[in-house]
Amino acid sequence: MSSMDVPADLPRQTTRTKAVGRPANPTLSWLTLALMTTASVASLRAAPTMAVYGLACVFLYLIPAIVFLLPTALVSAELASGWSGGVYRWVSEGLSKPLGFLAVWCQFAMTIFYYPSLLAFVASTIAYVIDPALASNGLYTAIVIMVLYWTGVWVSSRGTKALAGLSSWGLVIGTLVPGTILVVLGIVFLGQGNPSAAPMTASNLLPQWAGLASLVLIVNNFLSYSGMEMNAVHVSSLKDPPREYPKSMFLAMGLVLLIFILPALAISWVVPSGQLSLTAGVMQAFDAFFSYFHIGWLTPIAAVMLVSAALGGMLTWLAGPSKGLLEISRQEGYLPPFLQQLNKNGIQQNILVTQGIITTIIALMYAFLPNVSSVYWIFSTITTQVYLIVYLLMFVAAMRLRKNQPDHPRGYRAPLLGVLCTVGLLASLAALAIGFVPPSQFGGGSVGAYVLIVGGGLVILGLLIPWAFLKFRKPSWKTAENAENATADGSAS
Repeated sequence: MSSMDVPADLPRQTTRTKAVGRPANPTLSWLTLALMTTASVASLRAAPTMAVYGLACVFLYLIPAIVFLLPTALVSAELASGWSGGVYRWVSEGLSKPLGFLAVWCQFAMTIFYYPSLLAFVASTIAYVIDPALASNGLYTAIVIMVLYWTGVWVSSRGTKALAGLSSWGLVIGTLVPGTILVVLGIVFLGQGNPSAAPMTASNLLPQWAGLASLVLIVNNFLSYSGMEMNAVHVSSLKDPPREYPKSMFLAMGLVLLIFILPALAISWVVPSGQLSLTAGVMQAFDAFFSYFHIGWLTPIAAVMLVSAALGGMLTWLAGPSKGLLEISRQEGYLPPFLQQLNKNGIQQNILVTQGIITTIIALMYAFLPNVSSVYWIFSTITTQVYLIVYLLMFVAAMRLRKNQPDHPRGYRAPLLGVLCTVGLLASLAALAIGFVPPSQFGGGSVGAYVLIVGGGLVILGLLIPWAFLKFRKPSWKTAENAENATADGSAS
């Protein structure tokens, strides 16, 4: 999914475990881990964004893979093999607990903008079954986002896990099968002598330089590659982590690049960039190919496959980051008791409902802003900006831990850790800065308004809100500690 169909920091990681160099009973092969990582990162949702650039999408995918995907995978592997508890534990140990909270907050907060952008993709996909014209209708998109999100909250609040399990099929149902169909049809389409909508000559390997805005879409690829740190928790389950983990990650990176690049190219072959929708581009390509080959009846089937995988991913994300944030907040008192309350099924319903109110407000922007693709891009950018804070903290924490705790047991030690962290840190900072530049496709809008919206979203959601929680928290907010004390008092009496 999507790169984010699987939460990057599941509650299971909060259990303290001992780091080991080689497990006594390895439970995972390097090939299985490579496929798991591919499933958690690869997605077709970002394909239209890069298809705009035609053959240059190869370059635009390779660069962030080298400077971001690879450092993230290897650095998070060392951290996960030495410290359980995910990004909160890593940053807390390496920097400080408040910064650890900032990291886990940003990991949760990015979903506030992620859900609207994901569900906008779902809405446009469904539109191709009902009426393709709806794909660019903001009111329709807003209604679908609200209905699907609140349905997801209802499902999650009941503690239902069956539907959330759909995400485990996301790689096959929503990525491999439709992606393969797109590529095969595209190759046959070109093989029959049809011209490509995007030029495929060597001179088009690099994106045309039209100012900084011409490279802005590369920022979205950082988000496409995010989530690598999630599977790093399995590094100690390998037979020989120092040898097998890098091999697993290089294979996963190759598979991810193929899944990202080939469908994007297939879309660019049949849909001209000027007509490409960032939310409905995948279905535009399917519709064009199916119409050409006179198999239009497959369009609804393709839509159902894409939608089922996306919704399964959303349900898993609803259950994941908010649960991790809840458990840490109950122990450390980071959130007020109202947001820590559980319903009868043990689900953090108040967090989900509060997040849903914000999601609803964001969804309404689709109804009142004229260009659905522009809104989708803005929300995707804010999501990336907030999530990049997590990686900035992670890279700095990794360097501090290697320096301050060099003898701490680690099941895996990343080679050239300082170089990897520096490259990842600089790449993340560059992506953060470039995210404030409107892409060339939206040059007609107000640059000031774009910067204000993106910057406001980043500052308010990624910095001011967690700062306020830390500033005004009270000892009574440690509900886990209070519950333990109450139990102890009851036993004593």
